[in-house]
Amino acid sequence: MVMTMVDLADRLEMSEMPRDSIIITSQAGYIPLDEKNLAFQAARLIKERYDVKKGVHIHLDKKIPVAAGLAGGSSDAAATLRGLNRLWGLNIPVQELQVLGAELGSDVPFCITGGTALATGRGEKLTPIENPLQCWVILAKPPINVSTAEVYGKFRANQISHHPSAKGMIQAIEAGDFQHVCEGLGNVLEDVTLKLHPDVEQLKQGMLRLGADGALMSGSGPTVFGLVYKESKVARIYNGLRGFCKEVYAVRMLT
Repeated sequence: MVMTMVDLADRLEMSEMPRDSIIITSQAGYIPLDEKNLAFQAARLIKERYDVKKGVHIHLDKKIPVAAGLAGGSSDAAATLRGLNRLWGLNIPVQELQVLGAELGSDVPFCITGGTALATGRGEKLTPIENPLQCWVILAKPPINVSTAEVYGKFRANQISHHPSAKGMIQAIEAGDFQHVCEGLGNVLEDVTLKLHPDVEQLKQGMLRLGADGALMSGSGPTVFGLVYKESKVARIYNGLRGFCKEVYAVRMLT
């Protein structure tokens, strides 16, 4: 799949502690702060792998919606690996950090380097893509949670009616052809998630009716993203979607 970044981000602040422990705090009351948290797992992994006997306090200012198909937890894990590498002066090369990240989740290696890239394998094999698009992105998460495990469990590769062309998408991006990028959008997990949660399909169609140039479910869902070229359309789409759900964001594609 083709992966890219937008300017919606969590903020992690890390400080060394004298005692050998990991403490996670956050202003968000709806996320785990123990071993279930990917930032905790990343800190524990780097401590164990490089025999670090120091402790760390990580404060997580959560902005990315949880369980939304936006790799929020993966980006937190990636930021933790990068941050502790600097805080503790470990001088771990980026490629080695990516190998570590792959142990935590398929999206973590991409989140370590960012940019725009083709991800193959489980997501750990990354090929950078030049000339990423500059456009607005509307993100809308309906008030439901989707189980990634359930979606993949119900996914049947031999039943895919239309397989998106990653090669065609890369060519469109590198050519700066916004229209063909929108026409080439595809996510084979949509068939599964939309059957489980028809609200996601309604949200996607609503986004297109309001004027988005292209729309697609992100990851395993339930967040839907819309690509918008003209800034004049952004406010209308944003305000219109607020009638569907509370969690709506107007962000820019990062280049």
